[in-house]
Amino acid sequence: MRASVPTKPCARCGRTITWRAKWARAWDEVRYCSDACRAGTSAGAPHLLGHEPALEQAILTLLAARARGTTICPSEAARVVGGEDWRPLMEATRQAARRLVARGALDITQGGRVVDPSTARGPIRLRAR
Repeated sequence: MRASVPTKPCARCGRTITWRAKWARAWDEVRYCSDACRAGTSAGAPHLLGHEPALEQAILTLLAARARGTTICPSEAARVVGGEDWRPLMEATRQAARRLVARGALDITQGGRVVDPSTARGPIRLRAR
């Protein structure tokens, strides 16, 4: 059995980056999971990138206004930031949630259970830790 492999979150999207042999000499410098994240286009469109801090703040504000242990849908934060045109912000909102998970601020759940944010597919909920 292989020993524990180091991991770290992507600086852009929050997905887990797993150590690879080709990164052995530069592991401390690896910050992004893909070329798209490095280029800043992983949200689907470069014009959405300025919303990252606002989305993180919206998530935290919405959770602070709720009773402890309750959850929010990521679309609620996207609606706060994007208004009527909130749908293009959904992937950026999920990325903001993954970054907050990496910082220890919240959990991502599905069916009431905490899930790995890097592999979660389908509808998710966000809950403050």
